[in-house]
Amino acid sequence: MIHLPDAAATDALGRAIALALTRLQDGLVLSLRGEVGAGKTALTRAVLRALGHTGPVVSPTYTLMEAYALVPAAMLVHMDLYRLIDPEELEFIGIRDVDASRDWVFIEWAERGAGFLPPIDAELTLEYRDTGRLARIQARNERGERWAGLAQESR
Repeated sequence: MIHLPDAAATDALGRAIALALTRLQDGLVLSLRGEVGAGKTALTRAVLRALGHTGPVVSPTYTLMEAYALVPAAMLVHMDLYRLIDPEELEFIGIRDVDASRDWVFIEWAERGAGFLPPIDAELTLEYRDTGRLARIQARNERGERWAGLAQESR
């Protein structure tokens, strides 16, 4: 468990996640779990900032998917499937264009896209704890284990 007492701690975790992504030299599909308002988009924003993105980072609550082109040739795809009515809708927003072997894919409410999403490599759960949050990382496969290890080393 990682204690996140404030926004600065969330930003620090975002930097560690970003460093681990660049060291992984591979794509990653990360399920972001937690209640509404738990900080999933804030954490994604911190990762994007650490990866050099300087533009706006908005929650894809209504668009379902936002893609961020990063240098060099990396793509972070942020999805929020909270409002997804039917998983088949993912076909219409371009899920087939996502390359899980190359792209970093962060998915909020991934369970709502079951059957249409690439396999989840790791899960990051954010929970309310007092005035802050607790983060827990759980790998689901070997690539997820490699990334989680790199994220732990980067902290």
